[in-house]
Amino acid sequence: MAIEFIGIAATQETSESGSGTPVAGRDGVSAQTETAQAVGPVVQPAYLRELARAHEESGFDRVLVAHSSASPDGFTVADQILTHTDRLGVLLAHRPGFVSPTLAARKYATLDAFHPGRIALHVITGGDDADQARDGDFSDKPTRYRRTDDFLEVVRKEWTSTEPFDHEGEFYRVRGGYSAVRPAEPIPVYFGGASADAVRVGGKHADVYAFWGEPLAGIAERVREVRAAATPYGRDPRFSVSLRPIPAATEAEAWKRAGEILRLTEERLSETRRAFNLDHSEQRGSQRLLEYAAQGDVHDKRLWTAIARTTGAAGNSTALVGSYEQVAESLLDYVSLGVSTLLIRGFSPLSDARDYGTLVDLVRAGAEHTGAGRAKVPA
Repeated sequence: MAIEFIGIAATQETSESGSGTPVAGRDGVSAQTETAQAVGPVVQPAYLRELARAHEESGFDRVLVAHSSASPDGFTVADQILTHTDRLGVLLAHRPGFVSPTLAARKYATLDAFHPGRIALHVITGGDDADQARDGDFSDKPTRYRRTDDFLEVVRKEWTSTEPFDHEGEFYRVRGGYSAVRPAEPIPVYFGGASADAVRVGGKHADVYAFWGEPLAGIAERVREVRAAATPYGRDPRFSVSLRPIPAATEAEAWKRAGEILRLTEERLSETRRAFNLDHSEQRGSQRLLEYAAQGDVHDKRLWTAIARTTGAAGNSTALVGSYEQVAESLLDYVSLGVSTLLIRGFSPLSDARDYGTLVDLVRAGAEHTGAGRAKVPA
C-alpha cells in the first residue's frame, strides 16, 4: 500500500505551545484555533515558502491549507505553495456555502491547470456554529451537511461535463452550467467529520475520509462505518488519520519533550481562556477525543491524549510519543487497519517538518518491508 504523508501549511508560525498573541477562530482542521499562539504578521510569505520547502525536502506528498473564519484566503495560499515548490501537492480545505459550487469547481480546476495533479479538495462542512456565524452562516449542522451533499453534486458536474448541464437541488439551481477549464485527471475529494450526517454524506462523495487520531479500535470502528455508508454508492474510499508525533532519539527524551509541550500549552491557555470558551465543542470528533482522554492519558502503545484534554480537543490534538522507531511503528499500526494517508504535524511546525523526514522514511520502509501484512519497522 502506498503511504501518503500530509503536513500542515501556515502563513505564520503557530502552535498551542508557542508564544505570541491569541488567534480567533475555531475549526476542526484549522491550524490557527483559539488554543494556538501565533508569531508575527498573519501573512509572512517567506515563512510559508520555507515551511512548504521543508515538507517537500522531508518527503511529504502534500500540505494541508486549513480554513477558519479568520484565515487568509486559502486559494491564494495554495497557489503560493505550488508556485514555490517543485512536486509538493496541496490539500486545500473549503467550506461549502460561501462560494457557489460552479465557481469553486473552476477555482480548483484552474489551480490544477497551472499545477497538474497537485491540488486536492478537503471538504469541511463546519462543526462550530459560532465560527460559521462569523462569516454570516446561521444554518444548523444537519442543514449544512445537506448543503454539502448538494454542493459536491454540482462541483463534480462542473469538473466533468463536456456539455452544458442543469442542476435542480435543495440548495443550488444551475441552468446551462459549463466550465471551459476541467481537470485532466479527477481532483481527489477528502472529507472530514464524525457525526452520522458526516458519515452519510462523506460515504457518498469522499475519495479519502479523514479521521482525527483516535485509538486503533476507534479508527477500526470508523473505517467500518464509512465503508458501509460508501457501499450503496459503489465507492471504496481511502482513509486518513491525523496525529501530532512527538519523537526523539529515546523514549525518555520524547516523554520529557511531551511534558514540556503540555506545560507550555497549559500556560498559554490560562491567557486565552479569558477571551474564548475552550471547554465545550459542538463537533462530534472533538467529543470522541475527549471521551478517550477521560479514559486515560495513554492508549494503545503511545497515543497521548493529554493535549486534547487540555485544549478541549479543539482540532487535531492527539500525539504519538516515543523514539523515532516507536512512533513509526505506531503509525504503521494505523496503516495495518487500512489507513493510507497520515496527516502529521508537530508543535514546532517548521523544525518538526524538517525532523519528520526520519519518520517518513521509517514508515515507508516499514510498509514496503511488510507488504500487506502487519506493519513493523525493520530492525
